[in-house]
Amino acid sequence: MGVSTSSPEKGSEKNGIAVVTVDFPPVNALPVDGWFALADAVRTAGRDPGVRCVVLAAEGRGFNAGVDIKELQARGPAALVGANRGCFEAFSAVYECEVPVVAAVRGFCLGGGIGLVGNADVIVASEDAVFGLPELDRGALGAATHLSRLVPQHLMRALYYTSRTVTAAELHRHGSVWRVVPRDELPDAALELAGEIAAKDGELLRLAKAAINGIDPVDVRRGYRFEQGFTFEASVSGVADRIRDRFGKEEA
Repeated sequence: MGVSTSSPEKGSEKNGIAVVTVDFPPVNALPVDGWFALADAVRTAGRDPGVRCVVLAAEGRGFNAGVDIKELQARGPAALVGANRGCFEAFSAVYECEVPVVAAVRGFCLGGGIGLVGNADVIVASEDAVFGLPELDRGALGAATHLSRLVPQHLMRALYYTSRTVTAAELHRHGSVWRVVPRDELPDAALELAGEIAAKDGELLRLAKAAINGIDPVDVRRGYRFEQGFTFEASVSGVADRIRDRFGKEEA
């Protein structure tokens, strides 16, 4: 359980790929410490001169279910501040990673998961993958900045207001998912693409990543930080607590 980093070729330092895997059972809803651990792992992998591509993957039922709402309910404002900072660090780490990041998504990718894949360079997904922001149903806001990188503006708004999800196949049609494969083929498909990227010159890849980030039309860090201000406002006004108190009860 936690965040781990591995190489797809045991004992090899020359393949150029680092796989950062998240494993927080049962649904990969990350606690505050988990977001910071993920940020540290991605930044460390990107700084390694032997790494030319990072694969972001997950164990368990789905890729990511966002923040641990039970932790927010138990710890209150301290957990909210921690989650805000942790998510910001993790999303930024993916965006700022010195080498390209390939997100390997299976199952659900919700809330904070959208922040991660929206900042990744390429997404490979399994056929059962679904993407969405159920924030309004969870007493939160945020990551519309990143959803906007996956779908057109008006679709983003419809998805955000309704808390609906879209499938990997739909995102593939929009061009934001590179490839959709059967679930059991996802690891190999992600590594195949990562290997193609990692075959390039490492120094030039780092320059390319910096150049592409430099011409990005949207400052994702500033946009997300702006959104987080409204998340905090919803919390201190009591709106968030009112909605979170219903979390899990309606499903039951």
